[in-house]
Amino acid sequence: MATFDPEVEAGTLSRRRTAFSLPLDASIGQTVITQPPQNGKRKLMGFAALAVTLLAMPLSGCNDHAAAPTARTAFVRTEIVQSRGTRVSATLTGEVRARFQADLSFRVSGRVIERFADVGSHVQAGQMLALLDPAEQQADVDAASAAVAAAESQLRVAKATFERQKSLISSGFTTRPSYDQAQEGLRIAEGALETAKAQLGSANEALSYTALRAEAAGVITARNLEVGQVVQVAQSVFALAQDGERDAIFDVYESIFFADLDGSRVSLTLVSDPDVTASGYVREISPAIDAKNSTIRVKVAIQDPPAAMALGGAVAGTAKTKAQQQIALPWTALMAAGSRPAVWIIDPTTRTASLKPVTVGSYETGGVLIEAGLELGERVVIDGGKLLSAGQPVTYEGDQL
Repeated sequence: MATFDPEVEAGTLSRRRTAFSLPLDASIGQTVITQPPQNGKRKLMGFAALAVTLLAMPLSGCNDHAAAPTARTAFVRTEIVQSRGTRVSATLTGEVRARFQADLSFRVSGRVIERFADVGSHVQAGQMLALLDPAEQQADVDAASAAVAAAESQLRVAKATFERQKSLISSGFTTRPSYDQAQEGLRIAEGALETAKAQLGSANEALSYTALRAEAAGVITARNLEVGQVVQVAQSVFALAQDGERDAIFDVYESIFFADLDGSRVSLTLVSDPDVTASGYVREISPAIDAKNSTIRVKVAIQDPPAAMALGGAVAGTAKTKAQQQIALPWTALMAAGSRPAVWIIDPTTRTASLKPVTVGSYETGGVLIEAGLELGERVVIDGGKLLSAGQPVTYEGDQL
């Protein structure tokens, strides 16, 4: 790039002006160079100074644009770190079941000829549920009755024989062996009668087993038979949930037992109607972990269960931990420093923001519990920290803007 030299430019202009004003001396025949006046040189110097000023103006504009701007003060919402008593709660969904539930079955085999209950039926103790064809059992009863009649007849004969031998031996008209034989026959006849009566009792009992009855009042929760079906002994045909005490059954993940729970109390709420509530306590904890879903079955006894908490109803159970002193912050305060959670804190002296890593103890709805990284009395930014930068001046509520 060419450099502007005022002296050189002034000489060039002077020579150009001289070329156009060369007077001719006729007597001498030589060309005379006339020098420019002094005021013209001063004008050229003024033009040169103006050119230098114009060239310098863009450079000064570039320097002004490159200057670093002043940091802008940000307005944020803050909160003083304080220790609060917090209680963590865990809520799981379970099912209402009867404390006592039994599978009902016939004690004899046979073909079902009648059914009197279905799933959901409420039955009373002793109520008939189903009936088998009693033909086979009735035949056994008839045979046993005939055996009893025969044994009674034999007993009468044996008793008469013994009485006769007894009267004869007192008069001396019979022998002792004959008397003993008659006495033995009487005892055998009496035993045979007792056996026949026992068999008749068993036959009658087997006949009664053809009718399946409810052992207690409750609700039928399952049915596995139909009319015309042949059932075997001890085959489950009904499931009966007895009235009375109720349990809430939960499949609990193992880690919940690591928490310091506040006793064994559990708050229960009906999922379909949150206004229906009850309280309970942990009655039974399974000693083994379910291999399928890696959970532990926990039974919670429901105290005074409301009528709306029917069998099979879904309930939400909530257990709380003991109160602990922890630092709770709203979730809007949580930022990130690399891969670690962090929060913005305000230096009370310089009123500038700095990012401080923290350790989160647990996450809750609408907030977080800080386990480590903060000190009591520190001022933490809880809103407006998304656009902050390290060292940026801040002002917060209560300051004079």
